Amino acid sequence: FHAQCSQRLQSPRMDLCHVPAAREKGWYLALMAPNVKGPNYAWLDPSRLYCHPQGLQDCVADLLQPFQGDAIDMVAGIDAMGFILGAAAAATLRKGFLAIRKAGHLCVQTVAQPYTDYSGREKVMEVRTDAISPGLRILLVDQWVETGGTMRAAIELVERLGGPCCVPAGVAAICMEDSEGGRWIQERYKCSHCVPPRLQPRFNHHQ
Repeated sequence: FHAQCSQRLQSPRMDLCHVPAAREKGWYLALMAPNVKGPNYAWLDPSRLYCHPQGLQDCVADLLQPFQGDAIDMVAGIDAMGFILGAAAAATLRKGFLAIRKAGHLCVQTVAQPYTDYSGREKVMEVRTDAISPGLRILLVDQWVETGGTMRAAIELVERLGGPCCVPAGVAAICMEDSEGGRWIQERYKCSHCVPPRLQPRFNHHQ
């Protein structure tokens, strides 16, 4: 195994073996790859983080740490990359997982919510009508909160379906940028992300 790891360290392919001796919060952020395809793509690709066994495990642990001891009945992940972290969080908590989908994919009765995503495009998300009952405490998970439009739409769906007694247990994402929408969410809901304070300005400016 160690020989294989040594070979991978010398290879241009992803190194899925190396784990730093001191695993500080956010160490796995360095696994993310920068955008090389231009402005129509996200500025970072977390896929390599998800491929790294210890990186993914530590990322999920850091996201869930602020919710230790909180009442959480279900985890909801937002289409599509939020499915990865959301399902991993649900498995860790031993809770059910609800997929919040982009419109047009669910073949059952749904409730829809229009929103504007981080790129300024108008979209619609949907969730099945029978998954959320009044009083459920739902942890909402996505890969990234940039402008906050996508997450805010998911929050509105959960609150509409669950009624006035259904308050999200919290919001979790690898990064929550210091945008107007990001601040709106953090001021109203318990939030968790993985970016250390010293790195937050760099993430806000996509550096």
